[in-house]
This record gives sequence, structure tokens and C-alpha cells, in this order.
Amino acid sequence: METDYLTIQATGQHAIEIKKSRFITDIARVTTEDEAKAFLAAVSTREAKATHHCWAYVLGEHNEIQRESDNGEPSGTAGVPILTVLQRNQLHNVIAVVTRYFGGIKLGAGGLIRAYSNATSTAIEAVGVVKRVRQQEIAITVDYPNFDRLTHYLTEEKIAVRDTAYTDQVTLTIAVDLAAVDDTRAAMTNLLSDRLTMKTGAVIYNEVPVEINASHRTDA
Repeated sequence: METDYLTIQATGQHAIEIKKSRFITDIARVTTEDEAKAFLAAVSTREAKATHHCWAYVLGEHNEIQRESDNGEPSGTAGVPILTVLQRNQLHNVIAVVTRYFGGIKLGAGGLIRAYSNATSTAIEAVGVVKRVRQQEIAITVDYPNFDRLTHYLTEEKIAVRDTAYTDQVTLTIAVDLAAVDDTRAAMTNLLSDRLTMKTGAVIYNEVPVEINASHRTDA
């Protein structure tokens, strides 16, 4: 991925009951179709006695790969609603599998669409959403007299310190949003009158919690 993107916070499971039918949603991060298929197979094996295993997944920076399945439910009543919820929440690299145990009461096409949508939405709410933000690691080495001044600046700017190493000097490793790298380096240089050294490290992802839009849920 070359851009920041939204995904679920963690693999999880959530269940709801609608008119005696039980809908169990398993949701996970995946990066390839093989991973998605393996996750689906694992859920299907675990819930082998279920009536249906309906699913959808989205993969890629621009969701170039999108797949869905009704798995025996009437066409368009399960897979598409699951996929639509993933799209509305702007999620990437995610699979949702909604397992249904039929309770004996038919829901009709509209009821099924609402049920599968809500099963997916509530699962996303339960596990949470994060924004994966690309950041640049920077290792900053300073002498001890400048250590407190630097850490105060980092605290004020809400820049997290990922690691600290103490030798004859102190080396702090921070991670800064890509767009802020040049400004941050300049600010630290000015703050310490150039009495520091900086070494650029890897580009990493930092995960920031995101508030979920509950309006994406549809009343069943």
C-alpha cells in the first residue's frame, strides 16, 4: 500500500439474533485472496452445521479486488449487503464472513438484506476501525544537556518515542507523518541549535483509532 487507509482494528467475531435466526460475523484483515479463502474455510469448518456462510472481501489500495457470495441465500440478499457495508466504511484488506443458523422464520428479501448488513455493521463496531498512517522513522542523537529540551518538544508536539538508547549520548527513535518530516527535522534542528544528529529509518505504518459512523447500520 502506498497511501494511508482504513481497516479493522483486529480480527474478531460478533453475533446478533433476528427472528430466531442467529447471524455470526467473523471479520479479519487479509492481504491476499489466498488468505481470504483460508479464513473463509476456517470459519466454514468451525461452523459446519450452519445454514449459510455468506461473505465478502476487499483487497488492494483502491479495493481492486472485490468478491462476495450469497452462499445459497436468494441472489443479492447477503454477499452484496456485506460488501456494501465494507465499502461504506471505506475499509481495505478486510474479509467478513456472516454465518447464519436458520431459526425457522423466513425474513424475505428485504429482511435478509437488512440482517446481513446489520450483522456486518455491528461486527465492525465491535472490533473497531483504525487508520493506518504512513510514518517515517527518525533516530535522533543528542547529548544529555539537550535531552530534556528535546523530550519536552516531542511531548508538546505529541510525537511518540518508539525507542530510547542510552550510551555516552541519548538516541531517541520517533515516527513522524510523511508530510511532516521536513518541518519536524527543521524544528528540532532550530530548537537545539543544530546540536544533534538525525538518521532516517524505515517507513512504517502507525495505527490511529477512528470513530465509526453508526448511520451505516440499517434497522432490521
